[in-house]
Amino acid sequence: MEALRVSPAHSPLLRSQRLQSHLPNGPQKLSTRRPIKPFVSATLSRPTADVSAEPSTSSASFETRTTPSPPPHRVSADSLQYPPGFLGAVPDRTATDGNDNGNIVDAMEYLTNILSSKVYDVAIESPLELATKLSERLGVRVWMKREDLQPVFSFKLRGAYNMMAKLPREQLDRGVICSSAGNHAQGVALAAKKLNCSAVIAMPVTTPEIKWKSVERLGATVVLIGDSYDEAQTYAKKRAQEEGRSFIPPFDHPDVIIGQGTVGMEIMRQTKGPLHAIFVPVGGGGLIAGIAAYVKRVSPKVKIIGVEPSDANAMALSLHHGQRIMLDQVGGFADGVAVKEVGEETFRLCKDMVDGVVLVSRDAICGSIKDMFEETRSILEPAGALALAGAEAYCKYYGLKGENVVAITSGANMNFDKLRVVTELANVGRQQEAVLATIMPEEPGSFKHYCELVGPMNISEFKYRYNSDKQAVVLYSVGVHTASELKEMQERLESCRLKTYNLTKSDLVKDHLRYLMGGRSNVQNEVLCHFVFPERPGALMKFLDAFSPRWNISLFHYRGQGETGANVLVGIQVARGDIDEFQARAGSLGYDYAVVTDNDEFNLLMH
Repeated sequence: MEALRVSPAHSPLLRSQRLQSHLPNGPQKLSTRRPIKPFVSATLSRPTADVSAEPSTSSASFETRTTPSPPPHRVSADSLQYPPGFLGAVPDRTATDGNDNGNIVDAMEYLTNILSSKVYDVAIESPLELATKLSERLGVRVWMKREDLQPVFSFKLRGAYNMMAKLPREQLDRGVICSSAGNHAQGVALAAKKLNCSAVIAMPVTTPEIKWKSVERLGATVVLIGDSYDEAQTYAKKRAQEEGRSFIPPFDHPDVIIGQGTVGMEIMRQTKGPLHAIFVPVGGGGLIAGIAAYVKRVSPKVKIIGVEPSDANAMALSLHHGQRIMLDQVGGFADGVAVKEVGEETFRLCKDMVDGVVLVSRDAICGSIKDMFEETRSILEPAGALALAGAEAYCKYYGLKGENVVAITSGANMNFDKLRVVTELANVGRQQEAVLATIMPEEPGSFKHYCELVGPMNISEFKYRYNSDKQAVVLYSVGVHTASELKEMQERLESCRLKTYNLTKSDLVKDHLRYLMGGRSNVQNEVLCHFVFPERPGALMKFLDAFSPRWNISLFHYRGQGETGANVLVGIQVARGDIDEFQARAGSLGYDYAVVTDNDEFNLLMH
């Protein structure tokens, strides 16, 4: 199919507020948090039928939107980072809108709508199961809310069906349409099948075959169009206007939020004993907003904690700045939550009720996928394991003991090709494997001396290639160990003047450089870049057309990871006077990229 090439439209929903330019100087203390008001500051403007009966593509018409808002401020995910498990991005609730009575009415609307939702026409009340092994390891009772057991292996069915079930029959007869790269698409398709209406699903051409074929099997019409979600959404909204179909948004609509809120209702019904916190994966914010809308009304002392990947932290940044922002780039490993901008309604709810956001790494997510497999023999998708990773990190960071916490295992639509990466990184995420580099003299006996210093530590990977008659750099992985054992080994090596670097946290090393050992070379004018290629035919040729034969490509390492985008490390020889032209071509290519020429790990291992 021909790809639609359009520029993503900026959302008109962002409120006009000045973005604070400063960042906190280090982690805030939990004790500085202000009490949470047990009500929802949100507006249910009109019933779904009133909104959707019009041939409009707008997901909702909120009363608060009176004038067009400026485009959202674009920021980098790296601009807000804090230690794993730390509860950051705590909303500032010092300002009030002076309309507490109205807020309480709005809260009651959410509450009553959640209680009367019809999601159980298609969804099940998912079980709340104790993670026995993880609980023993942490000294905390960790309960898993098994949304991965839903008919489409994801909670997304709830919100889609709740919104569609409220449409009048004449509107259903015109059909529905949505844009999605995964779980929302399957939810809309199954809901349409149940309600006997036609569904069109616009999906990027980069969507893995296993996902779009699953949608087709549910009876929906799949249109593969565009390289990104934004392009698929533009197509879907345009077609909705042309054909009078109802556009079903993935998260930013009150009725979608209400459907997801039934998860919170079930948790409160199923929980026995006091509950410390509920950990919720966050993408656009629909699930956490719905859970908070219910739980904070019936049990305001229960903490509602969002969990995001450290490279896809749009909600954390929005809460931190007090207004919605847009990420300039978003990490795609946990593709189910890879959202550049959270919803307007979801953000309004979250800033009033969510207690904060925990950030976790890709490695930690992989570790939690392994934890889930060992607990239940089930395999979660990365976004589905996100809350589990956040709960574990939080409990360790604050030394929590003896409490009850709930983690939502939100989905199990795992791309099989991604399992290879998961198995490689799971032990790193559990802090049971470390990646290190040691510099040793290039002389007889040095290798034996190194092995004697390593001692009983289990080496699971070792890479070395002769490069210089003066010194050698070896890259290796250490297997199951404790933090003290690793520290003692490093101290032994350092005491014998064998400089050792811990590279465990470097994605560049784990994704690329560990596979390039032995190919060291000093290349003149080499610019090293990390590109994200869309996984579709023609992506490589488009890249080559932009740079070749203008400049020589000195390094190229591609490694598919079962994502919609592939990580590619590229070296290009660009003279100093050509840098501006190079940046212009790279920018016009349309692929996310970053220049990493000065990366310390690259210079250590490759130069």
